[in-house]
Amino acid sequence: MSTERPGAALAEAAGNPLRNILIWGYGVMGRGIAETFVAAGFPTLVLSSRAAKLAGSRPGIEFIERLPASPPDLILELVPEDVDAKRAVFREIEAAYGDADFLLATGTSGLDLNVLAEGLRRPERLIAIHYYMPAESIPIVEVAAGPATPRSAVDRAAEALQRTGKLPLKIYRPVAGFIVNRLQHALLHEAYWMISNGIATAQDIDFAVARMLGPRMRVNGLIRQKDIAGLVVNRDAQRAIVPHLFHNNTPNPLSAALVERGETGIDAGKGFYDWAGLDAAEVRKIAVRELARLLAFLDGETFRNTSHAQPRPRALKGEVL
Repeated sequence: MSTERPGAALAEAAGNPLRNILIWGYGVMGRGIAETFVAAGFPTLVLSSRAAKLAGSRPGIEFIERLPASPPDLILELVPEDVDAKRAVFREIEAAYGDADFLLATGTSGLDLNVLAEGLRRPERLIAIHYYMPAESIPIVEVAAGPATPRSAVDRAAEALQRTGKLPLKIYRPVAGFIVNRLQHALLHEAYWMISNGIATAQDIDFAVARMLGPRMRVNGLIRQKDIAGLVVNRDAQRAIVPHLFHNNTPNPLSAALVERGETGIDAGKGFYDWAGLDAAEVRKIAVRELARLLAFLDGETFRNTSHAQPRPRALKGEVL
């Protein structure tokens, strides 16, 4: 039995940049992700049951139906959000490549990495790479470690994503929802409770987020804004408000009830809003276009000539918890 510590080979390879990728799955997300790697000059393989039909459809992508003889530096699976389906993919990959050193990435947005790591021959290879749709244009990507994954593996993947033009958020411990979805669902949980109890409408909540929380957070973020406003005020507000928030560990039944009635959102013509008579594809196209325009504007305008007013980060882990 080897006495090498878990992840040692991956740690040693941290200084060796990832140079090629295999994407398992070519749905909407797979296509968008593949585009980013091809555009950045990465040799890109796509494993798909439709490989024969897809061959030659996109210059720079080699479509294959079986795993290649040697593992790419990074393998990213994008199969449906099902633990058993993802584990089946992992088993096939590990059976093909044994103890070879490569990064095994899952594209999950919410499955527990601790659960996905169970049964892996080398769990230290496991990371999550979570893109947001549309993957080819949204800059933020989350890179998260599995329970046995060294920090160096996360850093190595993040560096590769930077070369594709992305802005990676690095998460060194497995946590459900990562950063963005965890914050988003905490906010949604409270919003759904307010709607269910007649406190505010969906329109009111969306307006408050779009016109107040959104712009303020774009300028100063969530935490830095509290420093600017003053932590005494924040402490007192926390004491006054947090005890009255809706605390439980059960999803609000409101959205589930809508789904049960077939009111699943824009495609069904009805959800939290009435979408009847509107073209779903056109609405989504407009949303993508307007978000891209807004991001381009904000990236050019925010923090212009303000370098003298930017704070330095601090590490507070474990300091008060």
